[in-house]
Amino acid sequence: MQSLPKDPVILLSYLNTQLRNFYPSLEEFCTANNVEEHDIIQKLSTIDYAYDPAQNQFI
Repeated sequence: MQSLPKDPVILLSYLNTQLRNFYPSLEEFCTANNVEEHDIIQKLSTIDYAYDPAQNQFI
């Protein structure tokens, strides 16, 4: 996860903003930013957040 925030809480805020404003799915965000989807999901699971594709955000 190259230039993404390391802190999971800051990452959560950053990702939800990106998903809301620029990307229709987590998959498209990951492809555009060359990051592994499972790495993001695992990192945010440490603070009890999971991706909801219907809402296109981590909740």
